[in-house]
Amino acid sequence: MFTDSHCHLNRLNLEKYDGQLSRAIAAMKEANVTRAMAVMCDFAEYDEIANIVNTYSDDTLNLGMSVGIHPCEDIAVLQSATVERLIETASGDQVWAIGETGLDYYWSTENKLAQQASLARHIQASQHLKKPLIIHMRDAKDDTIDILKSEGAEHGIIHCFTEDWDTAKRALDLGFYISFSGIVSFKSAQMIQDAARKMPRDRLLIETDSPYLAPVPKRGRPNEPAYVPYVASYLADMYGCSSDEVGELTAKNFVNLLAQYH
Repeated sequence: MFTDSHCHLNRLNLEKYDGQLSRAIAAMKEANVTRAMAVMCDFAEYDEIANIVNTYSDDTLNLGMSVGIHPCEDIAVLQSATVERLIETASGDQVWAIGETGLDYYWSTENKLAQQASLARHIQASQHLKKPLIIHMRDAKDDTIDILKSEGAEHGIIHCFTEDWDTAKRALDLGFYISFSGIVSFKSAQMIQDAARKMPRDRLLIETDSPYLAPVPKRGRPNEPAYVPYVASYLADMYGCSSDEVGELTAKNFVNLLAQYH
């Protein structure tokens, strides 16, 4: 069984499925994906994602969602994520996590202060609700870790990890889990692969971040949650075990993450 810890079910490219999300969901089940978290980037997406989760979650596929504002959103959108609004929106049982939030200085440095303030508010909401954070971190590792530490964040996922082992270790020391996407398989990703090799197995997660990023090994095709076993397969080759073992391990880790506060 496989868990996709981070996907955007409302944004999938459904061309190969004739526009039918139900067929993409069926493909997930055929690939033995038994759990997935649909991640939100803007309050405007909430109703659509919640409807997907409520419609398609069943005994064979456990779906949950997150609530949060992506750091690349406009300043006005970032500011709309007040602690009170996050808490109110994320209080339902179908909401498993807060985010994705974090810092992204790759796309924009003009709104650094707004990103930082938004991250701090997401941390406060996470602490109030006792739900894990989903942290987006790009070209901002030091500021991200510093804010997580200063705000007392200790429960969540560093998603789509693309940094070095030192950064991973700093996040692990705060209590975070590390999630690897298909990027770990790139020939140029030796730094990320080194971090993956050193990763404590009880803090390891996998994801597709679909429809974004390149799937493994299906280069040139739209990414989707049904491809998360390929991430497991790559890590399995690295660890000298089977992809099913990686799948079962990361599924267990994800359940443990959600259960930390319960």
